[in-house]
Amino acid sequence: MTTEGNAALVRRLDGSTRATLLELLFDVVFVAALALSSNLLTEDLTWPGSGKVLLLLTAIWWTWSVTATTTEFYDPQQRPIQAILMIAMIGSVGMAAALPMITTGHLLVFMISYVGTHLSRCIILVTALYWQGHQAARERATRFLFWFTVSGVFWVTGALSNTPNWGLWAVAMTIDLVAAAARYPTPWLGRVPVAQYMRTTGHLGERYQQFVILALGDIILLPILQVSRGHLDFLRLIALLCAFTTMLLLWQIYAFRAGELVRAAGSNAGRPARLAPYTHLVMLVGVAATAASFDLVVGRPTGTTPEPWLLLIIGGPALFVIGRFLFTLLVSAVVPSWRVTWQLLPLLVLPWAGGWPPVLVAVLVALGLAGHILVPGADRETTPGLRMRRTGE
Repeated sequence: MTTEGNAALVRRLDGSTRATLLELLFDVVFVAALALSSNLLTEDLTWPGSGKVLLLLTAIWWTWSVTATTTEFYDPQQRPIQAILMIAMIGSVGMAAALPMITTGHLLVFMISYVGTHLSRCIILVTALYWQGHQAARERATRFLFWFTVSGVFWVTGALSNTPNWGLWAVAMTIDLVAAAARYPTPWLGRVPVAQYMRTTGHLGERYQQFVILALGDIILLPILQVSRGHLDFLRLIALLCAFTTMLLLWQIYAFRAGELVRAAGSNAGRPARLAPYTHLVMLVGVAATAASFDLVVGRPTGTTPEPWLLLIIGGPALFVIGRFLFTLLVSAVVPSWRVTWQLLPLLVLPWAGGWPPVLVAVLVALGLAGHILVPGADRETTPGLRMRRTGE
């Protein structure tokens, strides 16, 4: 239910931290876009092709991340915020629909969906907060509006020809990422105050957990779709079970082993909110690569393993673990070295793995992931630095 008008648009710290049903629906739409990104990756396993998919996936993720931050700072039960969520869902559908044919005519759909989503959100917030008289929040939204307008110039310019200008789009995406890291420095307004990042509840941690768990489902979804298009023999069944096992192991590494974001302690308050988009982007790329790898492995589990396949099979889970490692390191200043050690083990067989069946390589990588969970001492994970503190206004 919504409340009347724009009252109390800024979220109360003592309010509910549960995600709304509209936010969960918003997540589902983005997970569909993630699955399409994995499919796109399997179709062009070259460095330029992978770079293009990475850029598109980053844009999709950034839209989700900024919108999730919006529902953390503002009350998602209010009508303007619900309108923002609906617009973001429409934008995500547009981006997802444009992915398969973005180089052959759908680039304008992708660009309009991305730029339109961000500018619409900022304009709605600035307008609603102006009438509400909340100056600090309005200045925050104005900073976002300024920088998304700047990057929007490059997004639009890069979409004016028949094919995307990937260089201009890369500049635009870099502007979005760097501006956020620098706290959106804006003429006459300065940067977003650090205190606003410290004003974080358990809601944001729950949002990241929910998204990652849904995203991990793509690791089993894509190979199931692959199997549904052909016969299911013994080796394909092994590959499918390996995909399921890998999905569960990555979930354990992220969620069960203190991967969730909850309250932070001490001077680290505010750091999780600022760092989570970047470290989770690394994890998300790992999920997309892992899903793409099992799509290929289930399709052809026997024969030799091409080099691009090796990079996906070994590199996908490695990226996910590296993302979790970086998040733990940057937020809590603790180095979970055992994570890196176990993930390096599959690299020892890399010189010979090219001559092995893809399903065997996937099984070895899954065994390396199991070491994170099963080996004694793997539970020495810090939790205080991963917790967000609840502070006052």
